[in-house]
Amino acid sequence: MVPRSAVELPRGAEPPYRVFINGVPQVEGQDYRVKGRTLLFEQELVTEGRIGFWRWTLMFFSIAGTYRRHHSVDVQYRQSGHERVATGLGIRSLRGPGADGADGAEAPGDR
Repeated sequence: MVPRSAVELPRGAEPPYRVFINGVPQVEGQDYRVKGRTLLFEQELVTEGRIGFWRWTLMFFSIAGTYRRHHSVDVQYRQSGHERVATGLGIRSLRGPGADGADGAEAPGDR
């Protein structure tokens, strides 16, 4: 089973949507699909999470870096006739059969 991911669109977001992962444009129907207020991706998207004190210290002194996987999802949309952009939207992992992202739960990055 391929891990999938979901991203909640901001409240009041209206199409057309322009979706970017790490700045790379995504194509609806090919890279993602829209279901209600949710963008569904047929790939696993992950965020790096918080960097601990020691890792941050090592990075500060240029001793070590961080090479973990990290995805950032940005969406350009319309709201009340104006163009808007939401950056760094919350990513939710979907696992298991029937996990289609339509459960109505709010994602942590929902705006």
